[in-house]
Amino acid sequence: MDAFKLLKADHRKVAKLFGKLESANGKAKLEVFEQIKTELELHTHIEEKIFYPVLEKPKQTHDLTLEAYEEHDVVKNLLRQLSKAKSVNDEWEAQAKVLRENVEHHVEEEENELFPKAEAALGEEKIEALGEEMAAEKERKQGRTATKSSKKSGGAKKSAAKTKSASTAAKRVRASKTRSKKSAKKR
Repeated sequence: MDAFKLLKADHRKVAKLFGKLESANGKAKLEVFEQIKTELELHTHIEEKIFYPVLEKPKQTHDLTLEAYEEHDVVKNLLRQLSKAKSVNDEWEAQAKVLRENVEHHVEEEENELFPKAEAALGEEKIEALGEEMAAEKERKQGRTATKSSKKSGGAKKSAAKTKSASTAAKRVRASKTRSKKSAKKR
């Protein structure tokens, strides 16, 4: 499976959900948001675990990849804030709009800048291998998520694991930026 096709399919699915969110009202809006949250969490997971680490190495994709990690952090923060709401109000609507705009900006940069550079840097075989690995990870996560959501105690463990994972990703980004700054100073 082509990694770019897989990621673009995710992008289209989330875009459709944002369209549904805009036309939904009340409790239905919160239900659509939960679908968006699930899709974005899964998408960011496979990008951060599989796709981005490979793209950090090549010079032509390095900076865009670091920026993508940062954009993911912004989206994750907005998802956490929006998830706290028990009902939809004007503030929630404003945050949801900011979330959508951030996701759309991220998608545009990925598809128009990062993907073409990644394609040149990785080659067809690596792109196929990454796609297969990401598809398998999505299936694994979706199966585990369905099992865990049926357990009451699983939510707290899952939340702690996500927080740890996000923290680890943020540390990796900061470390990578520090390395980039040090290597720039040496030049």
